[in-house]
Order: sequence, then C-alpha cells, then structure tokens
Amino acid sequence: MVNLDLLKEKGYKKVALACLLSGSLLLSTACGTVVGEGSVVSATATLASTQSTIETSPVVENTQESTDPASPAATESASVEPSETQTPDPLVPADTDKTYRIENGACIDKASGRTLASMNGEPIKVRAIYMSGSMAGYKPDYYINLVNTTELNALVIDIKDDGLVNYETMAEPCHEMKLYKKNFKVDELLKKCHDNGIYVIGRIVVFRDNPLAQAIPAYAVKRPDGGLWLENRNKDGAWTNPSVTGVLDYNIAIAKEAVERGFDEIQFDYVRFPTVPKSNPAAYAADMPDKIDVIDQFLKRANDEIKAVRQVPVSADVFGIIAESVSDGKAIGQQLEMVGQNIDYLSPMVYPSHFANAGKGVVMGNGVGQQINGVLFTAPDLKPYDVVLQALLKTRKRIEATPTYRADIRAYLQDFTAGYIKNKNYYQEYGPKQLREQIQAVYDAGYFEWILWNGRNIYSESGLLSEADAIKEADTTTSAAVK
Repeated sequence: MVNLDLLKEKGYKKVALACLLSGSLLLSTACGTVVGEGSVVSATATLASTQSTIETSPVVENTQESTDPASPAATESASVEPSETQTPDPLVPADTDKTYRIENGACIDKASGRTLASMNGEPIKVRAIYMSGSMAGYKPDYYINLVNTTELNALVIDIKDDGLVNYETMAEPCHEMKLYKKNFKVDELLKKCHDNGIYVIGRIVVFRDNPLAQAIPAYAVKRPDGGLWLENRNKDGAWTNPSVTGVLDYNIAIAKEAVERGFDEIQFDYVRFPTVPKSNPAAYAADMPDKIDVIDQFLKRANDEIKAVRQVPVSADVFGIIAESVSDGKAIGQQLEMVGQNIDYLSPMVYPSHFANAGKGVVMGNGVGQQINGVLFTAPDLKPYDVVLQALLKTRKRIEATPTYRADIRAYLQDFTAGYIKNKNYYQEYGPKQLREQIQAVYDAGYFEWILWNGRNIYSESGLLSEADAIKEADTTTSAAVK
C-alpha cells in the first residue's frame, strides 16, 4: 500500500498522484517512501471552405479537416459499448525493470529511444488541458488550481499562435520583428507551474502564420501568379511555406529559447501544408520534395536541435483522419507512418465532431458519414466513445505495423460543443458524460495519455476525477496488482 499520509506530510501529494497515475509504481527516493513494484478530403467540394472556417473558429482552433467518402461496408451497430467501470491506466513496469534509462536528466525509453514526459526524474502519463496565451495571462491560478485538485497533471500553454509569441521572446528574428505580445511573463508562469508540480507543454502553431508571411513574402505560400496565397481568400489568411529554410529556422529558434526558459516539452501544431481547394490553388517550387518528406525533415531537425539545448520531449498534433485517409494526409504532408518517426509523442485530434456526418447541406455532411476502422458513423458527434475508440484502434493498427515507429500516442479529446454544425441530428451538447466516455476510450484502446481541447478554455470540470478520487482509484488498482 502507498503511504499517502507520509507523502502529503512531505509535500509530495501531487507528485505521488502523478507517479501513481502514470501507471508506474516507483521507489521514491525523494520522500523516502517505498512504493511497491507492480506490474476529413472534404466530403463534397462545397465543404472545403466550411471546414477551413471551422479551423479558424475560436472554439475549434485545433481542428480536423478532411476524410475519404465513407464506405457503407459497416454500420454503427458494430460500435462498441464503453466498459462499465472507469479504470486508470494498466500498470506498466517501473524503473526497477529497466524500461527506461536516465540520460542528461531525462527519462529515455529503452525500447524506442523516445524521451518520456517526466517530473522529478520519474516518467508520467500526461493528462492535460489546453490554456491559451491570453488566458495564461488573465487567470492562470484558476487552471493551476484545477490541475492541483483533479486527475490532471499538465498544462498545454500557447507559446505562439496566430503568428505571435505570447510573451516577450528573445528569439531572433522574432524579437527584432516584434512579432510577440506580452500576454504573460513566461519565467514567472513557468515557476508557478513547476512549484505546483505541473508539467508544462509549450504549443507552437508553426506554418499557419499570417504575420510572418506578410512581413517576409519570400517565406509565404504563393498563388500561381506569385501573389500571397490566402486561406479562404481572407486578407489575414496567409501561410508560411514549410519547404523554406528561413521558416524552419524561425520556428526552431522560438522553440529552443522556450526550452531554455523552462518549458518541459515542445508541441508543434499546424505542422502541415494548408488545405488547398481547387478554387483557390497554391503553387510551390518545382523541385520541392514530397510534402510528407518536408514535414518529416522539419520534425527531425527540430527534434535534434531542441534536444541539443535540453533533452525534452518533442511532440506534434495531427488530424485524426490521417489514420483513415492516406490521400488526405499526403495532401497536407502528414503520413501517419512517417510523422511519428522522429518525435516523442503524436497527438491525433480525434474530435468526434470533425469526422464527416451523413447530413446533406449540413456542416461536415457528405450524405453518407465516415467510416472509421471499418465502422460507419452517420452522426459521429453523437458517438464520442465509439469514434475515439475506433480512431485510436486504427491508429494503433497502422503504427504497430511500422517497427521503427518512435512516437507514443497522446490524443486530443473534444471538450466543446460543435454548435457550428447547427443541425441537432448531427451534434450534441458536450459535457462530463461525453468527456468521460472519450477518456475511457483512450484507455480501452490501450493508450494512457490525453489532452482536452476547448478553444475558450471552458472545461467540463465535473467530468474530471478529484485528486482524492484519483489517488483512491490508483491506490486500489495498485493494491490489487501487488496482491
């Protein structure tokens, strides 16, 4: 049994919880307590602009786009019911089983070479919420307290979004160009998080960067006539070109400085080429490598350069649909088998609302629905457990067929209501029930980590286990395993 009283007395309550919830039962030298060892291409051409609009909406900044037209080969009747009891992670071997080594203060998985998320020298399984840069400056204490009082142990905080760094960065040329805001004092915020035992992931929106593209047109995605390509033909919709070396230098410099400042992990989002409809074509250099190779090489270079500064995990966000649709992934440079080869964690955005529904004239509707892992969903937003489970099972199936795969899977889950779909036959209000169903699906798919997304940072807090309940549940599982 875990001596929780002693852990609390010595001020390691949150650390103990993180270790327990990580699935590892560890020898805690820090507190002198012995802890027992235990074992969506758019469905129709007219949908393209709608999906791009969804991507830029405040509620779903981190979004899903295209999908192959669904095949009616399977039906929702094949869906799987969630297990009745919500269980924490299965136990995984602890350090005494030598599944990881310590290298430059980091925990390195021996099997894959992956740098593991860790706190106080021990691996953790991340359970996080996203916090925008503006919210990080407005009321960070609220979210720190939410982490401290629930099963959460991490925060994803925007370093750069909408083309601007959220604090006064010293990274050049970003600092000289003044492409930053003073939303929060980064050193103070990181110290406060770390003082509370919180793991901090820094999110960088990479290639969707209108300010940089406008400031340096040579860095921008272009139209065939040489002008700036604009998403949705919006004047603020310019993207930077992932194949331009200066663009890579710019973003990697921001990431390296963020690691020097104390971020525990760098997470790249919008690490892709833009979705380009036929009605609004883009042009790239004739000798540009394949898009998949461009993205893969950026991630490899970024990972290597960041780790040369400090051995921290590097992760990337991808569309959940790339597990189903090879053609969609190819169009934007995200191939599942490649994108996770040179990073530590991959976060597929498996939001149920972002898969195609069977509606006609409905947002995300293609008249058929979306097939995921052989199951046809006609209204995926109404089936959060089944959609997340099948999406992650398909993801697992594909990456397990890739022996050299490095990244572990840490899914982004939907904690927002997709009201933009408008037709209530195809969406529902999301709250604690839908949240728990998705979390359970992650566990049932054999994965242990997750991040909640809500663009407005309004979360279903009652759907999160309290710290006390999480410790109790983890301790119960631990005791049963040890016996």
